[in-house]
Amino acid sequence: MNTKDIAKNAAKILLDTQSVMFNAEQPFTYTSGAIGPVYVDCRRLISFPEERNKLMGFAQDILKDLEIDYIAGGETAGIPYAAFLSERMNKPMLYVRKKPKGFGRMAQIEGFFEEGSNPNVLLVEDLQRDGGSKVPFVEALREAGARVTDSFVVFHYGTFPKSEERMKELEINLHALATWWDVLEIAKEENYFDAATIESVEFFLKEPDEWAAQNADKAHG
Repeated sequence: MNTKDIAKNAAKILLDTQSVMFNAEQPFTYTSGAIGPVYVDCRRLISFPEERNKLMGFAQDILKDLEIDYIAGGETAGIPYAAFLSERMNKPMLYVRKKPKGFGRMAQIEGFFEEGSNPNVLLVEDLQRDGGSKVPFVEALREAGARVTDSFVVFHYGTFPKSEERMKELEINLHALATWWDVLEIAKEENYFDAATIESVEFFLKEPDEWAAQNADKAHG
């Protein structure tokens, strides 16, 4: 299956499991305090075994040509996806904390690889917005002697220029199953939402600040 077909099928799964949602009349409030008509929750996907199995099959397809020695999940939402992938690809797994745990071995990386072996480690997270969460994970793995050149996420927003810039700064190739643009395309094609909602979401994806300014009265405190 080519990457375009993978993106369309992944977007449909995200919509069908309500792991992505559109609501133009009752906007979502994000951690930053900003508002918008879209929301993604890849943690929800872990409760859908058939769908997540299909998604991990897609992931295996797009990762099959990479040289991977270990698969590392980023704390916390990346850990289950790293586990699913490592099992499917028969690769040893690690997971990486955002910072050392502060007691015992003070470990930031859990699992094991031989000192000096310099393994190729694929970093896995559930999603990527602007890429900022990857910095401590990549730095920790590289400081431990791992080579980290690729990262996988189920979902990449695809709407923040900073995301691409940060990947270049980190010298990381990002692999993702779908973006908001893929979800929007499927939502349009298969009439998941009414025309007004689709129009509002498309406007938001292109002009998030302007959308927020025009819809501030819909935000709930």
